Amino acid sequence: MTATARFTGDANPYGGGDPYADYRTADFPFTDLVDLADRRLGAGVIAANDEFFAERENLLKPEPAEFDPERFGHKGKIMDGWETRRRRGASADVPHPGDEDHDWALVRLGVPGVVRGIVVDTAHFRGNYPQAVSVEAACVPGSPSPAELLAPEVKWTTLVPRTAVGGHAANGFVVGAGQRVTHLRVNQHPDGGIARLRVYGEVTPDPDWLAALGTFDLVALENGGTVEDASDRFYSPATNTIQPGRSRKMDDGWETRRRRDRGNDWIRYRLVEQAEIRAVEIDTAYLKGNSAGWASLFARDGESGEWTEVLPRTRLQPDTDHRFVLPEAALATHVRIDIFPDGGISRLRLFGSPTEQGAARLAARHRELGG
Repeated sequence: MTATARFTGDANPYGGGDPYADYRTADFPFTDLVDLADRRLGAGVIAANDEFFAERENLLKPEPAEFDPERFGHKGKIMDGWETRRRRGASADVPHPGDEDHDWALVRLGVPGVVRGIVVDTAHFRGNYPQAVSVEAACVPGSPSPAELLAPEVKWTTLVPRTAVGGHAANGFVVGAGQRVTHLRVNQHPDGGIARLRVYGEVTPDPDWLAALGTFDLVALENGGTVEDASDRFYSPATNTIQPGRSRKMDDGWETRRRRDRGNDWIRYRLVEQAEIRAVEIDTAYLKGNSAGWASLFARDGESGEWTEVLPRTRLQPDTDHRFVLPEAALATHVRIDIFPDGGISRLRLFGSPTEQGAARLAARHRELGG
């Protein structure tokens, strides 16, 4: 079930200097996938049974957890994570919590999807992390309230069974359940703190919603688009280019290292399904002295189809949103943007509609995954 050897036990007490110097982590096989619990996609921690020391919302902050050894409040040490009070037993004769006692938080994923991996990060929780964690999943349509999610008729499936974890560590789990998920219940046994939660997987959009939209962004993360590969990820991930909304700062886009050869950089995308692209938007917001100089766009239909140019090499301006209406619709399942010679873009939008065959495959997959 776990992606790597498990981390267990306390970390050393903080002794000064870089708090991440003794942080325990590993390379997980699923972290190139979409974080379904990304707040930029609309995720949220909608309820928790206890958040006495630190708020549940901290779980989904996009940046790594911070640690300030001098920061205390009226309730004690202020931690950058979700931390509950210490559980106690029923009486002086039974001072310890029971085997089934635990704390929980309900997480609404930003987009429904199939979960392939989970990271329960206990960064800076060295002696106050949970002894074990477990994660359950449910698929509930609409926007259910916490009470509706906790109703007895809701079916919860275990993604991560109760498993011992370590303090000040990235605890990673490979998930094998192939079903569509909208909400998670994260449990910590019996109590303690978790700094961050990351939920990696594949977006499974609602085909009825996409059909109602008609024309939409075919490569957006929230609609099921993905980055398959990129020539360079030195400064920032290529996945940033299909995040919701406009970029808010330079590192919210995609920027490559400076080339010293005669090549160029590129990103290859897979669309939500086979579709006809009718308009293209290339944004270089906040990339001023480092935006790409030129860009071209190629489309391919199928895994072995030929690449066809749909947007010739075109001059880009720094910190500018560029819009292009294609002279004719481009049939595609994959798209590649080439930038010249290097630099970056902040967003790519490809507007169009799935073909009849693409829409049918989307609907069939939705049914197979329990949607």
